[in-house]
Amino acid sequence: MGNISYEFQVEKDDFERAGEASSKIKKILRQLGMDSGIIRRVAIGAYEAEINLVIHSLGGIISFSIEPKSITIIAKDSGPGIENVELAMKEGYSTAPERIREMGFGAGMGLPNMKKCSDSFSIESVVGKGTVITMKMMLKDGD
Repeated sequence: MGNISYEFQVEKDDFERAGEASSKIKKILRQLGMDSGIIRRVAIGAYEAEINLVIHSLGGIISFSIEPKSITIIAKDSGPGIENVELAMKEGYSTAPERIREMGFGAGMGLPNMKKCSDSFSIESVVGKGTVITMKMMLKDGD
């Protein structure tokens, strides 16, 4: 199987469509007959990234690609950036406003969950410019 890639636009504060990109990714992986364990990890990582774009960013793109040995998800937004990445990576830390928490989001588990689902995880953020999160999930153990 060659490389397959998709891109999904995610809008700021679009809670009605939040989760659509990760659902589509899950469906694509199911249609390709991927292992349920990898589907779960990819779907969780993609969902957390998507929700973070909706809540914290000015909007962005989730790109998703399947390579022969791995799946990569990249969430890229156009701001505002993360002031303290180390702090943002701590479980339970959140900058989500009260109205977001009342909707059941913003518990401060997004970034930690993305890292847990990934075999390789990186986050680059520049305040005022934006954030790029890259998650890679290996398809076979030990490859």
